[in-house]
Amino acid sequence: MDIPSLYQVFLQCDSVTTDSRHCPENSLFFALKGNSFDGNQYASQALDKGSRYAIIDDPACQPTADARYILVEDCLLALQQLAAYHRRQMAIPVIGITGTNGKTTTKELISCVLAKRHQVLYTEGNLNNHIGVPLTLLRLRKEHTLAVIEMGANHPGEIRELAAIADPDYGLITNIGKAHLEGFGSLEGVIRTKGELYDHLRKKKEGVVFIHQDNPLLRDIAHHLSLVGYGTTEECFIRGKITGSSPYLSLCWKGSGETTTQAITTQLIGSYNFPNALAAITVGRYFDIPATEIDAALAAYQPTNHRSQLIRTAHNLIIMDAYNANPTSMQAALDNFRHMEATDKVVILGDMKELGEESLQEHQKIADLLSSSGFHRVILIGNEFSQIRHPFERFPDVTAFAESLRQKPITGSTILIKGSNSTRLTTLANQL
Repeated sequence: MDIPSLYQVFLQCDSVTTDSRHCPENSLFFALKGNSFDGNQYASQALDKGSRYAIIDDPACQPTADARYILVEDCLLALQQLAAYHRRQMAIPVIGITGTNGKTTTKELISCVLAKRHQVLYTEGNLNNHIGVPLTLLRLRKEHTLAVIEMGANHPGEIRELAAIADPDYGLITNIGKAHLEGFGSLEGVIRTKGELYDHLRKKKEGVVFIHQDNPLLRDIAHHLSLVGYGTTEECFIRGKITGSSPYLSLCWKGSGETTTQAITTQLIGSYNFPNALAAITVGRYFDIPATEIDAALAAYQPTNHRSQLIRTAHNLIIMDAYNANPTSMQAALDNFRHMEATDKVVILGDMKELGEESLQEHQKIADLLSSSGFHRVILIGNEFSQIRHPFERFPDVTAFAESLRQKPITGSTILIKGSNSTRLTTLANQL
């Protein structure tokens, strides 16, 4: 079936699903394949549970004379092409967001601000890959007035592919740092891939980039683009400064040509969230959201999913930032924690994943940085941290450290917990 014909099928359905365990009534099921499963094998189950049609790419799974099964050459490609086709039927401005760190938080903040005056479609959770972006776009409806689409990448060319599907009119790269080096090969590979969002916008007559003007790396790759800047200098569209970060970020800001300075105390932990907040302010003002409503939206936003969350337990104050970790974000978190006003600071770090050949070198840099930071106690967890030289407590995994906590609890401390999600450091909150 070609995409225009498939689009007519899509219009008959209320939603799209790729999970045979979750098939709402009148949904459209796409039988995707994974390393350990083949969605074609679950098409009948999806139809039994409520899907109206099942898109399959294995002819052997198509019963004779059952019009509910629709055969395509490749289910994933059909999903992506359908999403791109649907996006182009909807005359809705799309903002594409990518970056090494902070893209999910920035997406959330921008969406909260824009929602003050707009019906906003935005990426839910972390659905920012080659499957998540199409699924998000297929939720676009006529009532939406703006869309905010997050784009993640762990190999070259991925942002180019996602931008081709989402076709953003506006773009924002939060920053560029060392992450997923195993897939990108080098920092230069990261720069080229993130810059693919800018490349896409250069092809559009009226493409606009929201840019952090304090970041020289972003400025260097933003040539021949229409720029709306934010940062700390006079020429920025939105200029701001940090007024506090112990522990919550406070800032003041003013728009270009405006005389009134706004002040906000957020529920975001860390000065490293300052550019993320400024980005949301910039996008909000660009789309004519009143300053007071921007301030209210940012003040009300509460981070979730273990992204710089402040957790008060019966025994300690915890900064839980263990959803993600790479050298850039790790250094930023440690620098912020070092300057935070608190006593008995304890650092619990887990391995940073997907760093390839540079992994041990980057973990050593973090250990060296810790040696001069003056924290009360440092615990390093994981195979990578176990292989490098340092004087700190080390544990092979979170289970071993949890066992030690039962013998020697930590109390009366302010604790930073950071590591890649797969290190499972988030499980420690209940034990601290």
